[in-house]
Amino acid sequence: MSHHYSCICLLLCSVLLSLLHAEDVCDSGSCHPAIGDLLVGRSEQLTASSVCGLTGPQKYCIVGYLEGEQKCFLCDSRYPYNPYTHPNSHPIENVITTFEPDRKKKWWQSENGLDHVSIRLDLETLFQFSHLILTFKTFRPAAMLVERSTDCGHTWKIFRYFAQNCAESFPNIPSGPAKGVGDIVCDPRYSDIEPSTEGEVFLSVSLDPSFEIENPYIRSIQELITLTNLRINFTKLHTLGDTLFGRRQSDPLEKYYYAVYEMVVRGSCFCNGHASQCSPVQKLRGDVFYQPGMVHGRCVCQHNTDGMSCERCKEFYNDAPWRPAEGSQDNACKPCKCNGHSDRCYFDMAVYVANDRISGGVCEDCQHHTMGQHCDQCKPFFYRDPLRTISDPLACIPCDCDPEGTLYSGLCESRTDPILGTIAGWCLCKENVEGVRCDMCKPSYYGLSGSDPLGCQPCTCNPSGSLSFSMCDPVTGECLCQRFVTGPHCEECLVGYWGLGNHLYGCSPCGCDIGGAHNNLCSSSDGQCDCLPNIMGRQCTEPAPGYFFLPLDYYIYEAENSALDIVFREPTPGKPITWTGPGFARVLNGAGLRFTISNIPFAMDFDIALRYEPEVFECVYEFFLPTACKCHPQGSLSSSCSQRGGQCPCKPNVAGRCCDRCSAGSFGFGFHGCYLCECHPQGSVSTLCDQLTGQCSCRREVDGRCCSRCLAGYFGFPNCRPCPCNGYAELCDPVTGACLSCSRFTTGSRCERCVDGYYGNPLTREPCRPCMCPESPASNRYFAHSCHQDPRTLQLVCNCLEGYSGNRCDECPSGFYGNPGRPGAQCLPCSCNNNIDATDPQSCNKVTGECLKCLYNTHGPSCQFCKPGYFGSALLQNCRRCTCNFSGVNPAICAPGHGVCLCDRMTGVCPCLPNVIGSTCDRCASGYWNMSHGIGCQFCDCNPRNSQSNPCNQFTGQCPCKLGYSGRHCDECEENYFGDPRMHCIPCTCNEQGTRKPECDKDTGACNCRVGVTGKLCDQCGRGFKQEFPTCSQCHLCFDQWDNEMTTLFQTVQGLMRFAANLEDKRDTLPSCDMRFKGLEDKISEIERILKTPTGCGDILPLWNFQRHVSATLRRRCRRVWERERSLVLLHCGCRRHRRTSHHTVLCLSCCREKTGSRSAASVAHLCSQAHHVLLLDMNVFLLQSCGLPGNPPCVITPCGGALCQNSNGNKQCGGPNCNGTLPLSTNTVKKAEETDMLLNNLTRQLQESENQRIQSGPLKPLQA
Repeated sequence: MSHHYSCICLLLCSVLLSLLHAEDVCDSGSCHPAIGDLLVGRSEQLTASSVCGLTGPQKYCIVGYLEGEQKCFLCDSRYPYNPYTHPNSHPIENVITTFEPDRKKKWWQSENGLDHVSIRLDLETLFQFSHLILTFKTFRPAAMLVERSTDCGHTWKIFRYFAQNCAESFPNIPSGPAKGVGDIVCDPRYSDIEPSTEGEVFLSVSLDPSFEIENPYIRSIQELITLTNLRINFTKLHTLGDTLFGRRQSDPLEKYYYAVYEMVVRGSCFCNGHASQCSPVQKLRGDVFYQPGMVHGRCVCQHNTDGMSCERCKEFYNDAPWRPAEGSQDNACKPCKCNGHSDRCYFDMAVYVANDRISGGVCEDCQHHTMGQHCDQCKPFFYRDPLRTISDPLACIPCDCDPEGTLYSGLCESRTDPILGTIAGWCLCKENVEGVRCDMCKPSYYGLSGSDPLGCQPCTCNPSGSLSFSMCDPVTGECLCQRFVTGPHCEECLVGYWGLGNHLYGCSPCGCDIGGAHNNLCSSSDGQCDCLPNIMGRQCTEPAPGYFFLPLDYYIYEAENSALDIVFREPTPGKPITWTGPGFARVLNGAGLRFTISNIPFAMDFDIALRYEPEVFECVYEFFLPTACKCHPQGSLSSSCSQRGGQCPCKPNVAGRCCDRCSAGSFGFGFHGCYLCECHPQGSVSTLCDQLTGQCSCRREVDGRCCSRCLAGYFGFPNCRPCPCNGYAELCDPVTGACLSCSRFTTGSRCERCVDGYYGNPLTREPCRPCMCPESPASNRYFAHSCHQDPRTLQLVCNCLEGYSGNRCDECPSGFYGNPGRPGAQCLPCSCNNNIDATDPQSCNKVTGECLKCLYNTHGPSCQFCKPGYFGSALLQNCRRCTCNFSGVNPAICAPGHGVCLCDRMTGVCPCLPNVIGSTCDRCASGYWNMSHGIGCQFCDCNPRNSQSNPCNQFTGQCPCKLGYSGRHCDECEENYFGDPRMHCIPCTCNEQGTRKPECDKDTGACNCRVGVTGKLCDQCGRGFKQEFPTCSQCHLCFDQWDNEMTTLFQTVQGLMRFAANLEDKRDTLPSCDMRFKGLEDKISEIERILKTPTGCGDILPLWNFQRHVSATLRRRCRRVWERERSLVLLHCGCRRHRRTSHHTVLCLSCCREKTGSRSAASVAHLCSQAHHVLLLDMNVFLLQSCGLPGNPPCVITPCGGALCQNSNGNKQCGGPNCNGTLPLSTNTVKKAEETDMLLNNLTRQLQESENQRIQSGPLKPLQA
């Protein structure tokens, strides 16, 4: 055994050394596995279309010229070749090289006379082919060809043709050497008839160095040197011409066939330059080994590649396209840069090209709320924490935006970008929302709502009723109204006002006439007041048709009536009448008039008005002649003009009586009228413009038709001033003055600083020079954001990118590795999954990036695993100690005292012992108990019939027993149950008051009665105890004395029975005695029958007579024996059987039989004295027990009767109502037993009838009692 272990150890060591050597070989560039014979170990994958002797022995001959030489042999290939048992077997596997000394004794041979025969090798995967060597036993084929397949035999391509006469065997195939890559030619060198044996055919596919091959790894080139299948087709045999002479004595074809000594297919597993070792394609069992020297097909890939042929990059190494290794370039796959947020990625060529062929790995399933190619962006609804690096798991924090007011329910800016003007965490508000959290409506908007795509609704304030400068309430939307206006939107007038929109400021008062309207209320739309009857008009100031108002001068008193000088006035057509009455009274200067007022209805205040006119009156009359309108067709609205003056109706901004020119301040006369000049008052020198072009007269540095913008190179209209770009830009933003397209590597709103990557001072005209960090920004070795020149030392100071340090960013800081000083190299973050102290320079290897000081209980080259004895996710920094129960785990994996238990690294599940479950192996499986260290849990082994279920108590092993069963396995009857637990346990049903614990025997069910109690169910008082159940107090001491006497009597009778048995040989001496004893036996049997079936009390008399009779008879017999001294008397006293059923006691006295014998007189005398003592016992005690009172008192005073007593009817009397004798008690007991028996019989009969009815009619019906 130790030898085997040492062999295995040496094998493992050699494998490890070979793998380490493979890694060393591949470190310097491309590497390739060693070449070997592909046939070794693949005998089952090598087939031939023809094998001699497969179905039975087959004759074949050889070409020979020596006389006496054996020329014909047998081929029998039904069994594999064996030099001792089957030397004539020639299967195809014989061609595989074994380097045996007698290898020429075995070969492959085809059947006789077949031209077309093929040999095929099927490989398990893609191999690189080097060359083929065939060594023939017979002539080489006259023609043959070699084919290859790279798709497991689905399609085939020709490698090479071989023929003695290429033109004849393979027409149209050129012969000679190939002239280019992929040329298919016919080679005549290996098909000559000589030599006749051990001739070789050689095929090599090594690419000719003279061929110009731009890329040896393109598909067409690879298909020339790789294969999955090889097929050799023999198409023509070499013959000596004797096959043309017809059939002879022997078949000439028997000596023409193909036979091959050895076939070598040299090649190696195809690994694209990424492996120097190969392993088996399929993993075999540990007890199955591969043949030494076998070329395996699975590459042991290096350079971060994977696959059967290293044809793809390893998982998470997809940052660059996969390429085969070439020369000193290993073209290793690069790890994806996922900033510790993902461990999966894929390669995208479009991304790779867009990134200048630097990075094409796209991370998948980014964690920690990240996204993007490198998991370097925050997902929507998260933003970058400016205080954390992107590799921090907490770099992305959720947006704090009001989902009601933001776009996409809470989206915010994910990062800060000064160029784009974005700020990380700034919420993207909806159109009508503002605020840092987008939680407020903009001015003039209200009602923030998530269902509103714009966020807030515009204030719907009526412009006619609301104040022009006011905004509505941002929550309710209520507006601030003008005076006399009301409503949430200022859409209606107050009561008593009207005309909203008809007036400049709000509503107007109704102004209802106090004398014509009911009140001062009017319609809000048209202002109509509520008029009194027969009054109309908006303000109720007009009478209805047919009515009039009393004028103020209704009470008119004509002066003509009181004057003498009257001037009569006639109405003149076309002139108003300004007088009343017939005319006027002429009143001269200094004269007066008197009016008499007599019709005033009641006293009130009146105003007195006098109407008069001067006596002189002048009138002026005008007359006009009509002329044509002449309205311009483009400038006027119609051809009609005003009847007075002739003014045509002009279009907008058109002037002139005929509408034929633009008005001042407008231009562009046409069908549309004229356009306003709109000259900017601050940018123009006049409000007038050219009436043809509309160009206003602009001030200096102002431009535009309306003079409303600055000239190019100026900004800040209307105070236009030159762009402040320090000479680095010609144009700037016309509003802000920010310079546009700064030149010579400057930037900024004033071109006042250098762009990132350059340094200088444009303000002092110092040019911007590139930052050499360590090279210029245009190169691939610029590792800085920006740089600046120290004003004191004038040294260049680089502001390095993350992952670079040093004055020129040519070093890798802590947490990064690489050599940025080497061309093409860069600093890469130590891929430690945030499980190292990035400030510790010793945390990872500066050259390889291997993590050296893993934190948080992690380990591994990338700190990607939890330490042994810990579980969880190293990527989430939650590796926790395995908490395994040492009693329930495998001690080989979790040895107590070592402190480390190897649980599952992801789930923490411990390696439990058999039948132990739980993630910490802390409990037994269902149906097991008693967890033991190193053993596991034991089977509960609950009785399946007597237990409720198989699971038992895990600590005690107690099974859950059904009612009536106990024991750990439920294989015993429970206390107060008895029977066979394998069948069933029955309740004891013992009287609890008469038993002691346990109540009954578990096997027999016999009740365990307490002292003084008897009966099957312990429900009666025992002998010697008062019949007062359940108290059962002990009887008087005299009972014990009587009982002792009875016991002594019983023992004496038993002794007589044994003694009588010894005198049986003398039974014939006293035949008369036998007859008498027979009579006594008959009488005793009669007594037994009477006692078993109790009757009246008088039946005790035969027993009394029998006792007297037996006593007298025994006296006589004993005297006779004594006197004669010639025989012995054997009194065979039968059994005294005491059987109790309830209170029923039967005393059996068996017969006494007289026997003769040769005993001595002394023995006979002793026997007779013993019998006499028995029969002379006090009869009074007997009667007391039988009837209830002693038998010696007179019958007249004895209520229980006696042996010779009779009742008034002349019947024998023994017992009575209050008598406790054996006979009355047993009689009552028998009577009750008969009644019980009858009741049980009736019940049994009803049950049987019910069962019969159920069987006949269906379900069981209730039993009617």
